[in-house]
Amino acid sequence: MIVDFKNVSTVGLESSPVAEALAGLRANEARYFMNKYKHEFTVVPASEATETLEYVNRILKEERDIEFSAKPLEVSRFQVENIDWTYVFYEDGLSVNVLYTIDDPKKRAVGFKLSDGMEVPKELEGKFKFARQKSKLAGTIRGSYFVIKGKY
Repeated sequence: MIVDFKNVSTVGLESSPVAEALAGLRANEARYFMNKYKHEFTVVPASEATETLEYVNRILKEERDIEFSAKPLEVSRFQVENIDWTYVFYEDGLSVNVLYTIDDPKKRAVGFKLSDGMEVPKELEGKFKFARQKSKLAGTIRGSYFVIKGKY
């Protein structure tokens, strides 16, 4: 499904207690990729992308021993220029993205974004400081990241 950032929809995210905010967060990412790269941001149900989920879970586990208990709802994986991008949107309102620059090991990171209204997941509590960012589409987004050291 192509994510429409002009008419924000909660399709695919309805089971989230913060579905509206999560839809805004997803739309915010879609707008970023359209404006910066002219790339249409698409998502598929997490159940149809087990390989992509395993990739993200492996990086989280091996790099920082993180395993989220929240249910993944949707994923996206694509390459723009020399960067492999992977996104997972979770039911609790968390968005995880993996930025993996193919030819530059110094530009690889995992980002976390928290939807407006959600608590910091227990798996991230006390481990990360979150910066706040205002978004017309998503309200207040709290974000953090870590640099990936391994090869994936």
